[in-house]
Amino acid sequence: MSTAKSEPLALRISQALAERIISGQIAAGTPLRQDHIAAEFGASHVPVREAFRRLEAQGLVQSLPRRGVRVAGFSPAEVREVAEMRASLEALALRHAAPHLTQAILNSAEDATRAGDHAPDVQAWEEQNRLFHTLILAPCKMPRLLRAIDDLQATSARFLFSGWRAEWETPTDRDHRAILAALRAKDVDAAVTKLARHILWSGKRPAQ
Repeated sequence: MSTAKSEPLALRISQALAERIISGQIAAGTPLRQDHIAAEFGASHVPVREAFRRLEAQGLVQSLPRRGVRVAGFSPAEVREVAEMRASLEALALRHAAPHLTQAILNSAEDATRAGDHAPDVQAWEEQNRLFHTLILAPCKMPRLLRAIDDLQATSARFLFSGWRAEWETPTDRDHRAILAALRAKDVDAAVTKLARHILWSGKRPAQ
């Protein structure tokens, strides 16, 4: 199979596996068997190996000598690192996005926060939480920055699901409302500061 033909399949495989890892369906330390995955997706080993490389670049798996590929674990230090990276990058994105935020965008972000308040489970809450961040950051029009943020948000979701799997109580997100209030008041510095503080707190507790 040529590289040109295998790449879309490799992307599909990596996305499917990433979703399972992030949601906690595949636990940390679980070995990923190349033969089994190739059979599941009706693929040769070439796109599966490429999928593994993509997942390793995202920090979701580790390739270990003589032990194969396993789902990566994470430590409190890694949780803090991701939170600090997200805080810096999302603050940059919001500063560039703020001049382009319309009332319609801010209203949609408020709707996402309201929906999160009534989320029945952690997955539904995370979806609305990520939608809020996406809505206020996307107008920055910096695609590379947004891709990096998306990867970090996916990693944050994995930390979240790991911490909340046992029980769920829907949080009320006052931080999102404070960020929106600052944006509506055209106080970009306050909005950026509140966003960064909001994300940094996620490095100290299960949810953000």
